Amino acid sequence: MVLLLFKLCTTPALILAATLVSRRFGQATGGWLVGLPLTSGPIAVFLAIEYGAEFARLAAAGSLAGTTAEACFAVAYAGLASRCGWPACLLGGSVAFAASGLLLTSLALSPAVLFAVAIVSLVAGAALLGRPAVTAAEVEAPRWDLPLRIVVATTLVLLITSIAYVIGADLSGLAAAFPLFAVVLGVFAHRHHGGGAAQNVMRGLLFGLFGFAGFFATVSVLVTRTSLVGTFVAALVVNLAIQGASLLALRRTKRTDRAGGPP
Repeated sequence: MVLLLFKLCTTPALILAATLVSRRFGQATGGWLVGLPLTSGPIAVFLAIEYGAEFARLAAAGSLAGTTAEACFAVAYAGLASRCGWPACLLGGSVAFAASGLLLTSLALSPAVLFAVAIVSLVAGAALLGRPAVTAAEVEAPRWDLPLRIVVATTLVLLITSIAYVIGADLSGLAAAFPLFAVVLGVFAHRHHGGGAAQNVMRGLLFGLFGFAGFFATVSVLVTRTSLVGTFVAALVVNLAIQGASLLALRRTKRTDRAGGPP
């Protein structure tokens, strides 16, 4: 009962904080922010508590595969956004996520290799997306947006932690990495401001996922070697350090966009 109450309280609080920050600082920053392990991080903690450190280590490897899958999602969605509506973009991104994620999990690669593949995929994805020609306008969210995000995130945490033992550790980690909140931000921006706005969200997501990869690489290394508290505190520190650096890089590219591109 205590663990259930913790799930029901922690996840909505994280999503509330993330949403308010993203609304204040815009679409690309919102995409960067949802690269944080806002749902997958709590899921990793709950899996470690409920199923043990080894299960959590394997799930972390699944989430590292999920990092590459998220990069594939972002590139596929952004690539389609200039000529397709959001349903086709969402379908294409989801197919790219599932295909790449399932392929990587089936290969049973080590966490170190999965981390390297993730970093390469993020760098390549950011290069492929480039810089949108026009900075998209801000999105004014409807009243139902925030409650929906909270409900979806909490449902995902409860669902994955409930069925994790059935689907296995690696698929649990992969499922937890599906970019639900990038989907919410990207689809909403796409519907109201066009493909360029959605591309901004996906570009921000790619920058944010560097910290995500660092978080789960740290978990995979430490979770069977030290305490759960020590593991997740260390993972959070690594995540925040990388997120800070990636935010500076994202802001630098945004300033370049406003100036009309590099000379």
